[in-house]
Amino acid sequence: MIDLPPAFDMFADRMMRVIYFDMQRYLVAAGFFTVALLVFRSWARRKRIQGRRATRKDYTREIASSLRTSVIFALTTFLTLGLRELGLVKLKLETFALFTVVWQTALMILAHDAYFYWMHRALHHRRLFRATHLHHHKSRTPTPWTAYSFSSWEAVTEALFIPLFMLATSTLGLAMTGLAVFLFLWHMIVRNVIGHLGVELYPAGWVDNRWTRWWNTTTHHDLHHSSGNTNFGLYFTWWDRWMGTEHPRYREEFRKVTARTRKAEAEPQRESAPA
Repeated sequence: MIDLPPAFDMFADRMMRVIYFDMQRYLVAAGFFTVALLVFRSWARRKRIQGRRATRKDYTREIASSLRTSVIFALTTFLTLGLRELGLVKLKLETFALFTVVWQTALMILAHDAYFYWMHRALHHRRLFRATHLHHHKSRTPTPWTAYSFSSWEAVTEALFIPLFMLATSTLGLAMTGLAVFLFLWHMIVRNVIGHLGVELYPAGWVDNRWTRWWNTTTHHDLHHSSGNTNFGLYFTWWDRWMGTEHPRYREEFRKVTARTRKAEAEPQRESAPA
């Protein structure tokens, strides 16, 4: 038997905890929405965006590569904690004001939306696409399990946001709170899974309301998977609209999906109406 130093045992234990946290987020979010779509299958059938269905091979590939992505995400989390130990990253794990948590969470979401848009567009460059982003686009018909289905190279670029953001804010003298980072990570995976549902979750009129049309729908990202070089944004439509990369039929396609649902809901009422 080889006696490993206590420091190694501590490192291994912490590493397993971080991997467990990242895998747990993915499995809980993707699993929850998968079960919900099965329970409400009749509603989901009417709200399907594409006619094509994902195959068993698609699900197997997505889950396998997503577990690999969780490990890579965990490694970058460890990198961030290591930078904290070196004093390069300011991360407060003590008590903090609720207002601070709210604005810091919002700041991370806005910063990540910008990072994701430009990183995503870069991965679509012809010199990078095959080596980085092609694996994700093998899921032409997304499922909740597509959310983390990345190649190793893409997983690294996705995961680098946290340490880069933390280094930037620390340089500016801003100490992020642990709870804000925690809430951001849960927001990220939930919105990511919703974007890959393959079923439109948002109600009719969403894209026509001035208060909600800036918020990405499932149709928005689904069109990216089915058509390619449009709709690069993750959370909001701002960057796609500003940069002219929004799918020209996005709103039209969204209205078609939600119109099917409204029509289906109206039919029983007409059938039950007196002659």
